[in-house]
Amino acid sequence: MFLRTESFSQYIRMYPVVSALIGINVLIHILSWIPALGVPIINYGVGWNQGISEGEWWRFITPVFLHSGFAHLLFNMFSLFLFGPELERLTGKVRFFTIYILAGLFGSAATYFLQPLDYFHVGASGAIFGIFGAFGALLYYGGRVLPQLRQIILPIIVISIVMTFLTPGINATAHIAGMITGFLIGLSYFHPKRIVSWKAKK
Repeated sequence: MFLRTESFSQYIRMYPVVSALIGINVLIHILSWIPALGVPIINYGVGWNQGISEGEWWRFITPVFLHSGFAHLLFNMFSLFLFGPELERLTGKVRFFTIYILAGLFGSAATYFLQPLDYFHVGASGAIFGIFGAFGALLYYGGRVLPQLRQIILPIIVISIVMTFLTPGINATAHIAGMITGFLIGLSYFHPKRIVSWKAKK
């Protein structure tokens, strides 16, 4: 289910939204290495609660596409590469993008309301946790008939939550808010009546 055996071209063709998100994140990170571009990208893109309070509303979403270093980028993009395709396949391109962006957005919003004004944050982790949350909703509705999904994703969700609170420097607020957002949206997307409707349209 989460093993990726596609070729590069097959992966891009089958999972265009995941591929585009990975490409955008990598491109922005590369651009951030260029001094003339990197400084304004970071200064104007980082999640900064003080800036948001002064009307810089774009900071609710721009930090979702910024990362603090290569290791940070690699971990998040590997998670997106591994777990994103199955969710995109199950929900479709638009629904997947909605889960990802809203999870990231609400992760930033929760950070703004629950963290001090001088708090800074970057990373796609809130959006990635939204993917985990959406899978959690799928388990809620069909866990008994999806034993393989339960065996894989449930331990990942538990470990991710535990590591969120054990690892220093992690924006736990965005992680948990993103997961809750993904779960709530997933409850709507994966509701049995809606699944029947999808199948009927096909």
